[in-house]
Amino acid sequence: MKKIISYPLSLVACFLFFCAICVFHPIQYICLNVFGYQAHKRSVDLLNLVLLRVLLALLSTAEVENKTDLPEGKPLIFVANHQGLFDIIGIGWFLRKYHPKFVSKIELGKGIPSVSYNLNHGGSVLINRKDPRQALPALKQMGEYIEATNRSAVIFPEGTRSRTGEPGNFASNGLKILCKFAPNALVVPVTINNSWKVFRYGKFPMGIGNRLKFTIHPAMAVNECDFNTLFEKTEKAIVGDIV
Repeated sequence: MKKIISYPLSLVACFLFFCAICVFHPIQYICLNVFGYQAHKRSVDLLNLVLLRVLLALLSTAEVENKTDLPEGKPLIFVANHQGLFDIIGIGWFLRKYHPKFVSKIELGKGIPSVSYNLNHGGSVLINRKDPRQALPALKQMGEYIEATNRSAVIFPEGTRSRTGEPGNFASNGLKILCKFAPNALVVPVTINNSWKVFRYGKFPMGIGNRLKFTIHPAMAVNECDFNTLFEKTEKAIVGDIV
């Protein structure tokens, strides 16, 4: 019965989502090219809020639990498990004051209104997962960027999203490069729960009646311990809060 009900609600949600990204595409372009970075960022923030509100059409909500007070004016590296599209949207909105920039797969940088434009022009980096040599300079660039600007990077060390909510294997290379080139950064573990349920049936219909939750764990300084210890603590914090 729940899946049957999800069909008409999913049509509404898909329509609203598509309208939002189409409307905000020219808004982003004008904001960036006429008014500059800050205006563009505000347009992306508003887009993320609108896209989170699309969840209401699916009888779903998203919330954040912050277990720490994060400093402003310091580079941050958010490390999260990956369950679905709304991971990026939720982090973009809930952590907006830290100017999050994403390490994303190169496929998302082409042909998606608003999303591709922001990834290509908003400070994020796109990596080709089939070409590790291309990823290295891109991650180096991201590390240097957040170190210089005191903004934040977001990385999903699983590489691909979980279809069931169960965490996959965490790869350390991407985070290691970011830490190397942003030595003054803080690593912030983020646990995401129930995002996978939005796409529990695949792309269509969408899951309904879900409560997405983003948990922000205490930060750890990159230079306070060796990388292996830092990585283990980060993975443990993320996985330990997955339900």
